[in-house]
Amino acid sequence: MNILTYLGIFVFKIIEDALTTLRLIVVSNGKKVFGCILQFIATIIWIVLTATVLIDFKNDFWKIVAFSLGALTGSYCGSVIEEKIALGTNSYIIKTNKKISSFLANILISNNYYTIKINSNILISMSDRSKSKNIVNLIKTYDKNAVIIVNKIKRFN
Repeated sequence: MNILTYLGIFVFKIIEDALTTLRLIVVSNGKKVFGCILQFIATIIWIVLTATVLIDFKNDFWKIVAFSLGALTGSYCGSVIEEKIALGTNSYIIKTNKKISSFLANILISNNYYTIKINSNILISMSDRSKSKNIVNLIKTYDKNAVIIVNKIKRFN
């Protein structure tokens, strides 16, 4: 086999695993149709790729290496892509200083973050995952010692 075959196996395995990883995340965020389309594409790639690797694999160990390295890299790439897309919604439980909790709640609300005050020093807020760094930075601007617990939430419609 030539180096282009190994490179092709490696690259297409990255694509297939990245799509599969992304599909799991997309479906868990309620985007079922998009998840099905990603699975369809990933399955076509997998069938062609696996058939290519299995042809004479006993005499060509490097196909297996290229396939395995592609799987490793593809899984990582899928996770990175998902982080960049940041689908979904987060909730934030914020333990803050009692003296500024009302002020901080008003700041969050004025920045369009749904926020409620639970008691004298506990707030709960929500935002899209893509805005996670923004809301944490905003909270830390006013209370560097705030404790923030972040949870991914699923909305039921």
